[in-house]
Parts: sequence; structure tokens; C-alpha cells
Amino acid sequence: MHRNRQMPHNATWVRPEDDELDLYGVTHRGKVRPENQDHFMVSTVHPQVVVHATSLPNPDTLPLRGTRLATVLVIADGVGGAKAGDEAARLATESVTRYVATTLRSYHAAGSSTESELLDALKEAALDAHAAVLAESARRSDQARMATTLTVCIVVYPHAYVIQVGDSRLYFYKEGKLSLLTRDQTVAQSLVDQGLMPPERVAVSPFKHVLSSAIGAEEALPEVTCFDISVRGSLILMCSDGLTKHVTDEEIADCISRMTSSQQCATELLTLALDRGGSDNITIIAGRALPQVG
Repeated sequence: MHRNRQMPHNATWVRPEDDELDLYGVTHRGKVRPENQDHFMVSTVHPQVVVHATSLPNPDTLPLRGTRLATVLVIADGVGGAKAGDEAARLATESVTRYVATTLRSYHAAGSSTESELLDALKEAALDAHAAVLAESARRSDQARMATTLTVCIVVYPHAYVIQVGDSRLYFYKEGKLSLLTRDQTVAQSLVDQGLMPPERVAVSPFKHVLSSAIGAEEALPEVTCFDISVRGSLILMCSDGLTKHVTDEEIADCISRMTSSQQCATELLTLALDRGGSDNITIIAGRALPQVG
């Protein structure tokens, strides 16, 4: 597990209300690919009471939905011919959403001495998606290649956790600085990590988009990174590699520095990637707690 946070022990945080969240997601087929094999999900998790029967005269006036437990952002970029990649990405996104909704009960552990419960559960969510894609691949008779990247961000304010499998990315923009918090799980990056290739060669390497770990592939190795989102106005930006094939980190940072909303930022980046050829499916999620006024 990687940590990227500096959190003062005596700090006091005020959790943003739901109407203070600025969340947006968009996906596009691009200009070259015949279909869109990306899937995404932007959601919040709440405890909720479902009334099936009651003698009370006005049950709708009861506080049936509790305070937000977490915000969950998911991107899956499918790999495979025909509908195989689309199916893998869909299954992975649905599996993680189902796991978060029905299985994950460790939100209370965020930032605590029992945080390992949550970290284990996050890795298990990715492996659960891996098992679902493998099972579907085994069931299919066409033997088509079927895999997907999976990048999941779970925010339990003021803590955030990103689970990474593959080469979709999560960037974090805080106080004028853009940081890449995920590591591309590609053969090229593995060669760099092993000291067998200099980092500057990645951009021209034939292995830069060959995945070394993916949901549904021979190996899925989820990595978890923790970071602090207590600074209001900080932005989480997630994307499939359809964006980063055409748009540099410097251009992403510039766009965020001028943003007026998550929708405006994501739409501007999407337009830039399309204007430069849109050679792949493009998916972007942007999310922040709005800056406090005054």
C-alpha cells in the first residue's frame, strides 16, 4: 500500500454536504474505434431505511436516508475484440458497485488504527471483479480475449483510497500542483521499475500500452494508495488512457487551474483529446468538494 498524505493530528475537518460535491463523468467512443469499451460509475453510498409496511400516517416524512458514508468513482477500460472488452468492463464496474453496496462494511475504519480492514476489503473488491470476469470468460464459447483495467476511488472524508489494476489513471490536483497517484501496470513501466529501461523511453516503447496486470487477465495485482482530500477545492481526476494518449499532464493541470466546474473541466479535456484524433475510447471523471466561500 502506498501513502500520499500529510494529515495533522489536531486538525478538524468539516465533511462537505451532498450539495457541496461537484461530480461529473463522461465517456466517448472517440473517432477511430467502432465501439466504446469503457464504462464508469459516479456514486455516493448512504445508509437507507426501506419501509415495507407501517402503521405510521406519514412515513415519507421520516429521515429514511442517512448521512453519506462514501463517494465511489469507478473507471474500467475494456480490452478485447468485438464485445469482449465491453463486457469485461461492464462486469467489473457492476461487480465493484455490488461489492461496495452489499459487502463493504469497513468505512468506519478509514484513517483509524484498524484501517487495514478497509484496505483488505478494497483489494478484495478488485479481486471479486477479477473472479467475475474470469467466470464469464470461461463460460463464453467464442474464446475471445476478455479483460479490463479497473481504477476505483473511494472517498471517506477526509481520506481517499484508490485501487489500481491496469493503466487507467487517477490524478490529484491540490493547491496548484498535479500529482499522478496511480502507477501504470504495463510491461514498459515494469521494465522501468526493474531498471531495464530508462523512464524517457516509455513514450516510444512498443510495450507502453501492453498491460502486465488486468482484471480478467492471467494476473490481477490491485495496488492501493491513500491520500488526504481535506483541502476544499482539490480535484480528483480519473481517466482511461484515451485521454492521456493525446493530452499531457501539463495540459491537464492547466485545464484544472482554470476550471469553473467538474463538468466544464472534463468536457474541455474530452474536446481536446477528440480534436487531436480521439484514437481510443475516452472516459473522464472529475470530482471535488466545492471551495468554501468566505
